[in-house]
Amino acid sequence: MNLKSFLWEYGEKVPGYDVTVINEREARAAAGILFALGMMVIFVGIGYGHIIVARVYLAFLWFDFLARVISPKYSPSMLLGKFVVRNQKPEYVGGLQKRFAWTLGWIIAFPMVYWFVLHWDITFYKVLICVLCLSLMFLETAFSVCVGCMIYKVITRKDPHHCPGGVCEIQKKEPIQTFNLMQASIAIVTFVGLMVGTYLFLANTESKTFFGQFLHEAVLTKQQLQKEKDAEFEKESQKAFESDDF
Repeated sequence: MNLKSFLWEYGEKVPGYDVTVINEREARAAAGILFALGMMVIFVGIGYGHIIVARVYLAFLWFDFLARVISPKYSPSMLLGKFVVRNQKPEYVGGLQKRFAWTLGWIIAFPMVYWFVLHWDITFYKVLICVLCLSLMFLETAFSVCVGCMIYKVITRKDPHHCPGGVCEIQKKEPIQTFNLMQASIAIVTFVGLMVGTYLFLANTESKTFFGQFLHEAVLTKQQLQKEKDAEFEKESQKAFESDDF
């Protein structure tokens, strides 16, 4: 393999396609596997306090994205995804934009490896990097939305070939893809309800974990946090007063 083919012929050559491609179904399956593993790591790490699982997962994530950048043929998660969807019809997408997206994922993995694998130093804003990575995986596996591919389009200033879901080729939406007024209203109310419900839960529920406390403090203003601290101080003072009252 020469340098030119390595840089510009990422993926497989498939008859009928003018560029090298990869199977999007395998990529989505791989993203789903990594997302599921990431969520399990969060639950195990928070629920049982085993940070070793986070370290192993993040080191694996870094290695997996590195393998993808070199070739998806050698990515462990892609191979697992390939096995899962082996009986499904392939959906081919352009390889170069997917490699660019996975390169961004590999770059994002660098600070996570340094913060949580080599030097365990957890803070709220560092955890947000992990949340960002999981969110990008979720968008890909659930909605076939490749944010990195969108960034690739902006940087190169040209439409990529064979985008996931055919978004590069769609010029006009089919009737089944459009919203009527009732459908749009239901979707908007549902979205707003989810956002408001999440905020109220984080703002008003007593946190029992370190990460939960991070989220709780993140959604409150300085005034709300101070008011909460004052109320807690008053509550503790009242308990102390009652204990001294014979």
